[in-house]
Amino acid sequence: MTPRTPENPGRTAARTAGLLAAALVLGGLVAGTVPAQAAAPARTVPFAAAPAADPATVTVTGSGSASAAPDLAILSIAVEADRTTAKEAMAAQTTEAENLLRVLRAQGIEDRDIRTDSLSVMPVYTQTSGGESKVSGYQAVQSFSVKVRAIDRAGQVIGAVNEAARDAGRVNGVVFDVADPGALRAKAREAAYQDAHEKAQQHARLSGHRLGRLVSLSEGESTRPGQGAASPSISADGASVPLAPGEIEEHVTVSAVYELL
Repeated sequence: MTPRTPENPGRTAARTAGLLAAALVLGGLVAGTVPAQAAAPARTVPFAAAPAADPATVTVTGSGSASAAPDLAILSIAVEADRTTAKEAMAAQTTEAENLLRVLRAQGIEDRDIRTDSLSVMPVYTQTSGGESKVSGYQAVQSFSVKVRAIDRAGQVIGAVNEAARDAGRVNGVVFDVADPGALRAKAREAAYQDAHEKAQQHARLSGHRLGRLVSLSEGESTRPGQGAASPSISADGASVPLAPGEIEEHVTVSAVYELL
């Protein structure tokens, strides 16, 4: 049996010190005593506010009308002449037009209320026995728009024109109107707005809300249906023509959007 050699006291002490150091390091890792790397700076997350809810709204359409007795008559009158050549037709039409203008001025119509709407010279065709169209002459026509501001004299003016122009004259029609349509339209617009507002109030009440501010307002095209148009049948011997002016109506529509509270 081989005898055991005793350990070196210095080596034993060094080994003990190494084991103790390792234990201290391990204990520091577990206990968090070993310094760690610097922590990254914290980031601030912005706060996102919840989107505000859109207010409830109501959209309504209002309509309104206003009427008034017309104070203006607009006559559509024409003179025409048929001749063999275009030059002759134009000359004859010019004579008839001058005669018409004299009659109108004699009836108290001012020049500012007489306007030429159209002037034309066109060939007149006839059909030959062989079925071909042939120019047999020319017709010159000039049409006028005439405003009669003394509306009760409109029939008298038509009669005077017819008597003076005879076969060369034509009265194509009469339209009654108001000289100031803006005032009539303003009344119709006010009625349309009031109608829209009342409808919006009713919708708010029915839905359990209160009517808020007006968000938007738009107006449609105004109309004047039935402006008293007439196409009188004129007798060649009549000194005056009876007319029925009736009333002029103006219609306006609006579209409104209101908030509901």
